[in-house]
Amino acid sequence: MDRREIAALLAYIGRLDPRTIRTDQGEARDQLAQWHELLGDVPMATPHGWDARVAARQHIRTSPYQILPADVARPWESYRRDRLARHTDPTPSADPDDQAAWTAELVGTRRAVAAGTAQPAQARAITSGRAGIDPRLEARLREVGSCIPPAARAALAPYRPARAAREATVAQGQPDALSVRCEWCLAQPGEPCRRRRIGPNAGVLALTPRATPHPGRLDLAAAQQAQPTERVQQPVLA
Repeated sequence: MDRREIAALLAYIGRLDPRTIRTDQGEARDQLAQWHELLGDVPMATPHGWDARVAARQHIRTSPYQILPADVARPWESYRRDRLARHTDPTPSADPDDQAAWTAELVGTRRAVAAGTAQPAQARAITSGRAGIDPRLEARLREVGSCIPPAARAALAPYRPARAAREATVAQGQPDALSVRCEWCLAQPGEPCRRRRIGPNAGVLALTPRATPHPGRLDLAAAQQAQPTERVQQPVLA
């Protein structure tokens, strides 16, 4: 803020809290110089949410103490930190081989975000599950059957035999055993069945994945597939 903006801010504060008003010309000049020295690098307002008058009004509303320049500077620093914490540096448009230009663009972007003249560039979060999947992507996956190209799927088959066997079963129209919970080993839908090794004292020593599901799980999946009114939609295999 320049001296004119500081004077406008002090006039606004004076209307809300008359204790800040200085009637003596010398005191008013000293107050203006002090506030300008401490808040010269704080903008009056930015296009993206900051307003020094709002910070001043909030302090006057919530604190019984007379406002000081620090009561405006602290919210401004919090505003800057929050914006930078939400910012992810975008790839500069400058030539990567020109280190000076590359760095200057990064620094300039960060300064604009911190100053409130540009919005933070946020990386899109990686979401788990299917709750927030785009309906257009959902329809496309149902259409193509998988997001993995057939050639890549065939190349991966030797390294994941259980998945390959499941895909072959679904492709042949047979029930997908992994779409239901296994009542024998308690494997959840989507998880392979597990083989239990029992020790001499009847305790479980280890659980290892099975390449094929338990027969009871196959029967349960077949029974569910045979019920048209209760058929569970087959999952899209990733």
